[in-house]
Amino acid sequence: MKKVILLLCSIMLSAGIAFADGCFIAKENGKVLQSEGDPEKRYAPMSTFKITLSLIGFDSGILIDEMHPVWPFKEGYVDWREVWKQDQTPKSWMKESCVWYSQVLTKQLGMENFKKYVTKFDYGNKDLSGDKGQNNGLTNAWLSSSLQISSAEQVAFLQKMLAGKLPVKLHAVTMTKNILFVEELKNGWKFYGKTGKGSLLNAFGVKNPDLYHGWFIGWIEKGDRRIIFSNHIEDDKKEEIGASQRAKLDAKEKMTKIIDRIEGNK
Repeated sequence: MKKVILLLCSIMLSAGIAFADGCFIAKENGKVLQSEGDPEKRYAPMSTFKITLSLIGFDSGILIDEMHPVWPFKEGYVDWREVWKQDQTPKSWMKESCVWYSQVLTKQLGMENFKKYVTKFDYGNKDLSGDKGQNNGLTNAWLSSSLQISSAEQVAFLQKMLAGKLPVKLHAVTMTKNILFVEELKNGWKFYGKTGKGSLLNAFGVKNPDLYHGWFIGWIEKGDRRIIFSNHIEDDKKEEIGASQRAKLDAKEKMTKIIDRIEGNK
């Protein structure tokens, strides 16, 4: 399956990455290096919210380090992907984007503490009510539900996190950074980030099973330079490759071009 995805991804790159609408922002020290689309339009954060949950988890002591705690899969947990049906650590949770690990974390945290953190972080619209009439905000608010955030807000949140301006311990930021590392790009630039994918909602808040939006947010850094970005795409037709993977590929391509530009095409 992975080989098929890689093949499709290579085809996408050669043909151009497909999506109907999108928003991309890249900033360095608050200065906009590139901006496309509407940065104020809000969407559900989906799995990009794992960055927030990681900070909360490590700050509260529920999470310990990259490899602890190890939580076992149990019947009844969300198991959309085969890889989720096994023990997970904070590192594998982030890498495999495991939904149930997030939900175990928030259940241990409790709604009162959850609300306090999201309010202190000033995260998006701060709405943790969840789906209407479902009373599921503690486990689902960020999943095509009540919690919404814009591209501009995603970048601002990452800026605060990396500048040490969020009310969390340094350990929480350090551990979160560690588990967000993706790969090294050209010329020694390190690439960090998190995907997110969810169903698009119609005017009545009903999910469309065939149309998705995708996020990839993060930053690149080298030495004392750091460029923070948010990439969001929105589909208007069914696509073969998931929206989050296309958002990630598109972000990597854009950030590589920015590296070329600022380093004079070295």
